[in-house]
Amino acid sequence: MKPDFGYLSVSGKDNPLVKELVRLHKDRNNCVYIEGTRLCRDALESGAEVVKVVFTEDNKELVSSWYGLFECLKSSEFVLVTDIIFRKVSSTVNPQGVAMVVKEPEIYSTASTLPQDGSGKDIYLVTEAVQDPGNLGTMIRTADAFAFSAVILLPGTCDPFSDKVLRASMGSVWHIPIIKWEDKDTLFECFKANKVTTYAMHLKGSELKDNEIELPAAYFIGNEGNGLTDDTSGKCDRLLKIPMSGKAESLNAAAAASVMGYVFAKNK
Repeated sequence: MKPDFGYLSVSGKDNPLVKELVRLHKDRNNCVYIEGTRLCRDALESGAEVVKVVFTEDNKELVSSWYGLFECLKSSEFVLVTDIIFRKVSSTVNPQGVAMVVKEPEIYSTASTLPQDGSGKDIYLVTEAVQDPGNLGTMIRTADAFAFSAVILLPGTCDPFSDKVLRASMGSVWHIPIIKWEDKDTLFECFKANKVTTYAMHLKGSELKDNEIELPAAYFIGNEGNGLTDDTSGKCDRLLKIPMSGKAESLNAAAAASVMGYVFAKNK
């Protein structure tokens, strides 16, 4: 099947376009490099602004079918590359031969208003200095799965659009508002103004009971090794911990966020 779109064919490893794609992994310039059929399709279905589509010969028909399905691709640039070049620009061990350069999703920053779903039972997941990309991606996926109103990132949290976060989120970064909130004090002021009860995950907290959860709510997950800072946990309305009957002292950050997410969502 012959693609019904125009494309540029690149075969030289020293082509400026190849260097540009490699550079995106370190300097994104408000763009995100995503790779693989699943992530690319998720981005398309979520209405992402696609700057470039990069593909190998084996993926011509796939890209052609996307061009016919998604109007957003009509203004995109298409680049056919050799398998060797695709491996050079790839961020994965076993590349699938299709990738996209898309504009970063809109990121809110220290806003005076919070995204709300209109139910009066909004739930917000707040991360403080979560540094593992796999954990953050899983948390974003959890928030998406349970229809949270936003994921809020306090300073020290890793880049929400790095390759590893994108893969761990399985496309959820396109589905839920992500807020980088630089000033923690204004965040608590905003929660108070919106009557949002704040909960800190803390080993010294009371055991989590779903019939005691008050919505709207925000729950805070801290750094993988150190947990929440004393300042943050001290500002929260309640300290909670997950009851565990086994010998493990605690769950990792992503697992704790998922358990909490399920319990909070049951109260919606």
